[in-house]
Amino acid sequence: MGIVIEVFLPLALAFIMFVLGSGLTGNDFLRVVKQPRDFFVGAFSQIILLPVIAFILVKIWSIAPELAIGVMIIAAAPGGVTSNLLTSFAKGDVALSISLTAIISLLSVITIPFIVLTSANLLDASNITQNISLISMSRDMFLIVTVPVILGMLFRRFASRAALGFEPIAKKISIILFILVLLGAILAQRENVVSYFVQAGLITLVLNVVMMVVAYFVAQSLASGTEQKKCITIECGLQNGTLAIFVATSIFGGGMYVIPAATYSLIMFATSLIFVFLVRKTI
Repeated sequence: MGIVIEVFLPLALAFIMFVLGSGLTGNDFLRVVKQPRDFFVGAFSQIILLPVIAFILVKIWSIAPELAIGVMIIAAAPGGVTSNLLTSFAKGDVALSISLTAIISLLSVITIPFIVLTSANLLDASNITQNISLISMSRDMFLIVTVPVILGMLFRRFASRAALGFEPIAKKISIILFILVLLGAILAQRENVVSYFVQAGLITLVLNVVMMVVAYFVAQSLASGTEQKKCITIECGLQNGTLAIFVATSIFGGGMYVIPAATYSLIMFATSLIFVFLVRKTI
């Protein structure tokens, strides 16, 4: 299982981020200027509100410090690549979804280390993170997140025909890799997986549902329209589980840290599909 964590997981995440980059164009970044209101509502909900809600939950919930940090890791993660697909199914603003996923993924090199290490200190768990620095964590994430995204964008820029042909296949491969990473993370803790899921399952379910409800009403009040409201809700519900598992295993050593990412990753698809079904029927 060590080779899965040390070799397969970073390669899988790098490939997923490369695929994300290969689907981006300059317009995805310019949209922040053209559509600032909706972007900043989505970014604020995901980068600020989601970690704040997660922190409140881990403070009032009686769980082990390692699981609490694991909850903060998944809460700090950017949106997942499948959020674009589900936004499309929900008849939401897909262009906004792509922009939010891309830019928050790039910002995660700074936001994840800051959110996770700050929350660990506030949770009196600084002894757990004493050998992990903000700079070293950001460096590791830059190499595995930012560099593949940039390479993917260069691939799209200089070999656009090949990139467009590769994109549908690559997205399917990304989903398969995510499933394999998730299964690997669960199997690595197979001896304790039931007890860990009992401890982390309910809090991650509550986090996911509460955040989607909060994002929905925030977007209803501040976003420009119905399509944007759907997009922001889904973006705040679907996190990059592969990235969260990478942080939990490669930087924190796995174990209990990875369980919240695993439980959240299983839960988020069910809740997001229910949301898509409801909005397609009612909105």
